[in-house]
Amino acid sequence: METKDILKKVKKIEIKTKRLSDHIFSGEYHTSFKGRGMTFSEVRQYQFGDDVRSIDWNVTARYNEPYIKVFEEERELTLMLIVDVSGSENFGSLDEFKKEIVTELAATLAFSATQNNDKIGLMLFSDQIELYIPPKKGKTHVLRIIRELLDFKPKSLKTNLAVALEYLSKVMKKKAIVFILSDFITPNFEHTLKITAKKHDITGIRIYDKREKELPNVGLIHVVDSESHSEQIINTSDSAVRKAYTAHFLEQENNFSKLFQKCGAGIINIEVGESYVKKLLGYFKSR
Repeated sequence: METKDILKKVKKIEIKTKRLSDHIFSGEYHTSFKGRGMTFSEVRQYQFGDDVRSIDWNVTARYNEPYIKVFEEERELTLMLIVDVSGSENFGSLDEFKKEIVTELAATLAFSATQNNDKIGLMLFSDQIELYIPPKKGKTHVLRIIRELLDFKPKSLKTNLAVALEYLSKVMKKKAIVFILSDFITPNFEHTLKITAKKHDITGIRIYDKREKELPNVGLIHVVDSESHSEQIINTSDSAVRKAYTAHFLEQENNFSKLFQKCGAGIINIEVGESYVKKLLGYFKSR
């Protein structure tokens, strides 16, 4: 993709996702993810209805009228976006690929964090760490993240989430808000997730295409695995084949949900083509 085309796409995504974060998500994000505690802000005169437990008795004695201490949330938080860039993310049976939905979701979350003056970092992974951008604040930083999500070319097409979670533990010493955006078609990562979820506030956003859930009845089809490049002929006219295909998908979905809930992590399932706005809002409100 040429630089001019990338900039056009970045601008388009910025306009769409920034509007969402400005008008919908920034408040929900702030409410869902609390700061590390309360810190002293100022002293002001007591007003009717104030909590008497907040009275600053030293200042009150000095001025001979009641004053109270005002505290505000200590907000310094870090949002880490961990994004799967393996071969399976380039799958799509509609007008959009999973990768495009992932980019919009990541941008919306990043702008919401920026509205709350939080830092945003990015990690792109396959079966290795493809790119790590340390957390920083600001719109320019978010635009760089969107550019990387749009145009990054991974070295590997395979997937291993455990590698990304282990790397996160090395580079993030303080607690962070972590969103993992993937289809979670990856080898066993239960042990690593369990350890990581004890330290960080983790949410898994699972993006899938409807054709990964059900096969159409169109006779014999030739399929190629986007990660291993293995090829196979499938007879979609066979109802047993279609049922087994759907059953395998539902098993993966169930395993994902059970594992994340067991580790105390959040889950969001989003199908390509449906409104991720409703899914994100519903998740934030449920927190």
